[in-house]
Amino acid sequence: MAKQNVAEQFVEILVKAGVERMYGVVGDSLNPVVDAIRRTAGIDWVHVRHEEAAAFAAGAEAQITGRLAACAGSCGPGNLHLINGLYDAHRSMAPVLALASHIPSAEIGTSYFQETHPSALFEECSHYNEMISNPRQMPRVLQTAIQHAVGRQGVSVVTLPGDIAAAPAPDRAPEHALVTGRPSVRPGEAEIDKLARLVDGADRVTLFCGSGTAGAHAEVMEFAEKVKSPVGHALRGKEWIQYDNPYDVGMSGLLGYGAAYEATHECDLLILLGTDFPYNAFLPTDVKIAQVDIRPEHLGRRSKLDLAVWGDVRETLTALTPKVAEKKSRRFLDRMLKRHADALEGVVKAYTRKVDRHLPIHPEYVASVLDEVADDDAVFTVDTGMCNVWAARYLTPNGRRRVIGSFSHGSMANALPQAIGAQFIDRRRQIVSMSGDGGFSMLMGDFLTLVQHDLPVKVVLFDNSALGMVELEMLVSGLPSYGTTNRNPDFAAIATAAGAYGVRVEKPKDLPKALKDAFRHKGPALVDVVTDPNALSMPPKISAEMVTGFALSASKIVLDGGVGRMVQMARANLRNVPRP
Repeated sequence: MAKQNVAEQFVEILVKAGVERMYGVVGDSLNPVVDAIRRTAGIDWVHVRHEEAAAFAAGAEAQITGRLAACAGSCGPGNLHLINGLYDAHRSMAPVLALASHIPSAEIGTSYFQETHPSALFEECSHYNEMISNPRQMPRVLQTAIQHAVGRQGVSVVTLPGDIAAAPAPDRAPEHALVTGRPSVRPGEAEIDKLARLVDGADRVTLFCGSGTAGAHAEVMEFAEKVKSPVGHALRGKEWIQYDNPYDVGMSGLLGYGAAYEATHECDLLILLGTDFPYNAFLPTDVKIAQVDIRPEHLGRRSKLDLAVWGDVRETLTALTPKVAEKKSRRFLDRMLKRHADALEGVVKAYTRKVDRHLPIHPEYVASVLDEVADDDAVFTVDTGMCNVWAARYLTPNGRRRVIGSFSHGSMANALPQAIGAQFIDRRRQIVSMSGDGGFSMLMGDFLTLVQHDLPVKVVLFDNSALGMVELEMLVSGLPSYGTTNRNPDFAAIATAAGAYGVRVEKPKDLPKALKDAFRHKGPALVDVVTDPNALSMPPKISAEMVTGFALSASKIVLDGGVGRMVQMARANLRNVPRP
C-alpha cells in the first residue's frame, strides 16, 4: 500500500470531522489536496468561480447545519479572495475551516511569486490561524483548528505549502477524538438567584431576543407568559422567536417596526437574551438591564449591565422560570401589544395602495408575494441593503423556514453564494436568493456555479438600478446621491444565455405567475423584477447626528413601508388581550 501523504491525511481528518464538501477554486499549490479529495469517499470538491463565494457558501452551510464546513484557496491571490466571506462566517459564528495553500516552503520570506502571509492576513477573522511547515505537525494542527472552529463557533485557518501537502505523512501520527458539537452552559445558582430577584423586583419586564434563542422558543414563551413580558427581537432573532409568539412586539433597530423600541424603553427591566445587537443607540440608558449570553465576551459590550449572566438561553430560562413569581398584571404587556398592532396598521397601507397598477413595481409588493408563494420550509438568503428591509418586514417565520444573510458583517453580494451552500445540503429544499442588483452583479459569475452543478436555486432579483441603502444613507446625511446608480442589462436574458431559466417582470400583475413558474422549474432560475428605486420615505424631521454608519441611531423609525402578514399576527395577538 502506498504511503499516505500529508494532503491525504488532511482530507481524511476532515471526513472524520463530518465535512462533506470543500468549496474553492483549484490552483497549483492546492493540487495535492484537490487530488486527495478526488480519491476520497465521503467528500466532494465544489468548484466555484470566485473564492469569496466559496467562503460565503461554506459559512451558509455551517449556519444551517450547525456542523463544520470547509473552503479553500490557492496560494497568494487565491486564498486572499476568501477573506470577505470568512469575515462574514466568523462574525456569524459559523464553524468554518479554511485551507489557505501557500507557496513552496523554501521560498517563504523571499518575495516569491504570489507570496502573501496568510497567518497575518486572516488573524482578525479567525479563532485559530496557523501554518503547517513540517509534515509532523499533522494532524495535530488540523485537529486543533477543528476544535477551535467548532468549540468557539467561528473560523479556523490552516496554511499549508503545496510541497508540504505533497510530502509523505509521518508514520502513526498521533490523533485524538474530535469535538464536533457544543455543550449547553448552565449559569451558577448565584447568578440565577440574582436574576430572579431582578425579575421579581420589576413591575414591567421586556425580553429582547437574538440568534442565541435558537432552540429556546418554548422556554422564552413560558417565561414571557409567567412575567407578562412583551418580546421583541433583533433581525437575527426573527426566525427563532417571532413565530407562534402571542407576546410579539416586533423588531428594533434601523429596520425595526412595531413597538419593540417602546417596549425596551418603557420597562423597568430589560433582559437581553442571546443577542449581540450592535446599535446601542437603540437601547435604553435609564432602565435596569440584564444580559444572558453563552459567549462571555458579548456581555456588557453594547450597554451598561446591572447583571451579566454567562450561559445558554435555554438552560438559563429552564433554571430561572420556576424561581420567579408569576406576575398578575398584564397592563404593560397589553399596552405594548396594542401599540404594536396600531403601529403596523399605520404603515400597512404603504404597500396596499394600487400595487396592482404601480409602475415600477413596489419592492414591498414583491416581498409580500414571495412570502406567500414560497415553501413553508424554504431557506432565504438575503443580500445586504434594501433586501434586508424587505426580508425583515415581509418574510413570515414559522419555525421551519430559515433566513441567512450578512447580518453582522454587512457585506454586499452575500445572497447568491450563500444560496449555493444552502442548496448543496439538500437539493430538494427550496432555496431562494433575495438579491439586489448591486450585490448580484458583484459576484454574478457564480450564477454559473448554479448552472454547472445544476443547483435549483431560485434568484429573485430586486432590480432598482441603484444602491438603495447607500442612497438612503446619503440623503440622511444631507448629501445628494452620487455614484449609486447602475446601468443594468436584462438579467433574465443573461440567465437564459447561461443555460438557466430566466424571466423579466415589469408589471405587478405578472409577478405571481412568474414566481410560481420559476419555483416549479427543476433547475436554477432567475426572476428579474424591475422595482421602484424611490420606494423609501423619510421621517418629517431628522438630524445629521442621527447617522452613525449603517444605523440612524437616534431615530426609532426610519423606513416607512408595509409589514406583510405581520399585521395579521399582531391583530391575532391583540384579540387575546382581555377586555375590561
